[in-house]
Order: sequence, then C-alpha cells, then structure tokens
Amino acid sequence: QVQQVESGGGLVQAGGSLRLSCAVPGSIFSFNAMGWYRQAPGKQRELVAILTKGGSTNYADSVKGRFTISRDNAKNTVYLQMNSLKPEDTAVYYCNLQRVGGNYWGQGTQVTVSS
Repeated sequence: QVQQVESGGGLVQAGGSLRLSCAVPGSIFSFNAMGWYRQAPGKQRELVAILTKGGSTNYADSVKGRFTISRDNAKNTVYLQMNSLKPEDTAVYYCNLQRVGGNYWGQGTQVTVSS
C-alpha cells in the first residue's frame, strides 16, 4: 500500500502563488508517472499536470504557462508550482502516483483562490 502525503494548499488571492508538495513513500523512481489532479465542487476530477519517470511533462490547457510540475529525487517529493492563480483554479488537488499494478491517490489538499 502506498500513501503519499500532500501539503501546501490554502487560501490565496487571485494572481497569487502556491506550491503544493507530495511526499512519496520510498523511492520516487519506483513510479512510472507522478501527477496532480484536481476536483472542483460538482465537477469531475481532472488532470492538471503529469511528470513521467523519464522527465516528460504534460499539462492541462487551462494551466499551461502558469503551473509547473517538478520533482526532487533526493527528497522523494513531487511539486506543483502554481502561479497567476485564478478563482477557477479553486479545487481539491490530489497527488497521483502510477506504477505497474498500482495507481495511488493522496488524501487531497484544498486550494481556494479568492477574487
């Protein structure tokens, strides 16, 4: 069983920044992909950004140019730097880890952007 721990959410004004962290249990290299998803009230969970073991990234169109996914291999941590936040970015953000035979979700961290 894998249980990653997210942190860094909070309340921020529009135009502000937040950095989310996802502490990965064990080696980060045991996972083929690491991603951030979000779910707003009344909406389906959606992909925000994904980072593969090989270093490739992919972003939702709505966050391109504003959000950056990265990792610190030594700290086994995945980050999501969020800049120029908008009220529509308000959601619970989830860290997702994928490897053969497993797809693991964190407990989520709330991000609220006020206008």
